[in-house]
Amino acid sequence: MTAQQRFAANAAHELRTSPAVQRAAAEIGLADADPQRVAWIRAELIKAADTSGRLIESLLLLASTDQGIQRREHVETDETVAVVTAGLSDEAHEKAITVTTTVEPLTVPGDPVLHAHLVRNLVANAVAYNHQGGRICVDLTGRVLRVSNTGPEIPADTLPRLFEPFRRLNERAHTAGEGAGLGLSIVASIARAHGAEATADANPGGGLSVRIRFP
Repeated sequence: MTAQQRFAANAAHELRTSPAVQRAAAEIGLADADPQRVAWIRAELIKAADTSGRLIESLLLLASTDQGIQRREHVETDETVAVVTAGLSDEAHEKAITVTTTVEPLTVPGDPVLHAHLVRNLVANAVAYNHQGGRICVDLTGRVLRVSNTGPEIPADTLPRLFEPFRRLNERAHTAGEGAGLGLSIVASIARAHGAEATADANPGGGLSVRIRFP
């Protein structure tokens, strides 16, 4: 199976999953008029709709970045890193994660919206795949953005595949807030569109360090 065929098959599977969950929730939940059942079905349908929306947005973003950047402007990357990281502080606080941010001034040509998506996906992944009371280090020095987090141990042979669409460290559990496995593939795509390079290393003791090296 080619990479394109594998992507299409994975995308079709992900897009089918949410309607299947919605149908099952409706059939089971609405079979009983109990108020608790109605509340449950409402929550399940909202959750499934949110999952579908995030997946579609991610697929569209991935497709658009693979087409390259149509218009470039000067992007204050240091400001983007500071603002986006601060915007995810509530999610980090919920897991008692300590976030350390170090930024130096850096201006690069590119798309400011895509830059924000790149940083957001990196930091959001660092929060999601972390443990309670963990740490995240966001560092922008020279022309390299590095986002490092504590978390589960990552086998070295899985690192290159983490940048492929729909790749996860573990099998999908279909839990609330679980991603579709597109975060790092979008990061890699945005980096390529800006002439940058995305690499990842497993941290000793667990967790991941992702580096974006701007030209």
